[in-house]
Amino acid sequence: MFTKPIHTKLLYLVILAAALLLPWYVPDAYIFQIVTMSVIFAISTSGMNLILGYTGQVTLAHGAFFGIGAYGVAIMTKAGISFWLALPASALISAFIGLLIGLPTLRTRGAYFAIVTLCFGVIVWIVSGNWIELTGGHNGIFGIPRPSAIPVPFFGEITFFTQTGMYYLSLAFLLIVLFALHRLVYSVFGLTFMAVRNNEPLADSVGINTFTTKLVSFVAGNFIAGIAGGLYAAIIGAVSPTAAGYMMTFNFLIFVILGGMATLSGPVVGAFAIPIIMEFMQFLEDFRMLIFGALLILVIIYFPMGLVGGLRRLNEKVVAWRQRKTTESGHASS
Repeated sequence: MFTKPIHTKLLYLVILAAALLLPWYVPDAYIFQIVTMSVIFAISTSGMNLILGYTGQVTLAHGAFFGIGAYGVAIMTKAGISFWLALPASALISAFIGLLIGLPTLRTRGAYFAIVTLCFGVIVWIVSGNWIELTGGHNGIFGIPRPSAIPVPFFGEITFFTQTGMYYLSLAFLLIVLFALHRLVYSVFGLTFMAVRNNEPLADSVGINTFTTKLVSFVAGNFIAGIAGGLYAAIIGAVSPTAAGYMMTFNFLIFVILGGMATLSGPVVGAFAIPIIMEFMQFLEDFRMLIFGALLILVIIYFPMGLVGGLRRLNEKVVAWRQRKTTESGHASS
């Protein structure tokens, strides 16, 4: 039912091969760092896409849960706890706080949920900037240790003290998240997410527990954000309130909208394309924001499903045109 065409699978294999070989053809360390951060942002944006794109719930606190994951890893590793324990623990904390926030707020609909999550995001940002004893205030937490090495029998150990090591670590988590989301959204339970998004009253009338569905989506998306935040703290080696700020949320939102909601590849495309494009437009200084704003407007108007959704729609039209031409030529020959 959900089997992809062979050419699509081949395209994914080519992209995977390019991602694995990327450290060998990106010589600039600065650009390589941007690419690595894009991988982390792609992980977090994928979590937001589960909530917004597949379930239709407009969350404006995703940056806050990203920041909770980042601060969790920073505080735990500075206290001597292993990164491999701190990362899942921080993601679980993000998910648990998401559960506490979602229980009352997901009973609301539309703009009310968005407003409440925005307020929560602002609260997290304020707390992270003023709870000096725990978060270091606006100075943040510095000197976060890198993940400890993983011993591999007969091959030594895998270390993460270089850019390349952290890139592959982030890429591995991105692939795991995409695989898990693919299994989830294309399962029977995953179809309930889209049913709630498309028509919540109708989904409720046919027996779908819409509140539980939205809550599971919200908690899972925040767990993914916590994973991304923890990786961010380990790679940067420092974390400050900007990691939990509302601007981080709006960045994720833009990545989802421009890349393509309700597609697994859309958030990845958005998280890679936008930061890299903005970086190469640095010479335009403030004018680049005008160009970026115009691009955003054009995509929203002409590609409401984002770049990936637009390309998918174009591909469907090309396939339909070819089938029509084949049918017409068949009729003509007969």
